[in-house]
Amino acid sequence: MLKPDGLADLIVAQPRPLEPAENVALDAWVRRGGHLLLFADPLLTEESRFALGDPRRPADTVLLEPILAHWGLVLRLDPGAARENAGGGLPVSLPGTLTARPGAAPECRIDRAGLLAECCIGAGKALILADAALLEPVEGTAAAVRARALRVLMRRAFAR
Repeated sequence: MLKPDGLADLIVAQPRPLEPAENVALDAWVRRGGHLLLFADPLLTEESRFALGDPRRPADTVLLEPILAHWGLVLRLDPGAARENAGGGLPVSLPGTLTARPGAAPECRIDRAGLLAECCIGAGKALILADAALLEPVEGTAAAVRARALRVLMRRAFAR
């Protein structure tokens, strides 16, 4: 069960579908001042070392429609968006596209490519990335580049 109470900052990467109570708890936590960095990839491209059914295995597709819709967002898989880099050392692999939900209040700023949404929600903030390739294992200089990109995202998400 997702229980963010007591935390100021939270990173969630490719979670299983959240239960209704977890969606409510996450939304309330952000609204009270929590800062969230969410990796929500509509289609993972990296193979998991964990077997199907293992609770440690990340979801192949992220199913967060209820919380994203509540925050005014829609996440779609865009098969034509086969980018490998989103600039600034941020790798992507078959990323999703975030758009504003029709009729939603504009709580989120979405970058031009639809890859990243920064949402001011109540007293808190959610930075949502429509891809998880940044978290894939790599070695050498690529690992250092990805570590820097992750630090940039964390500073942005957790800035007060």
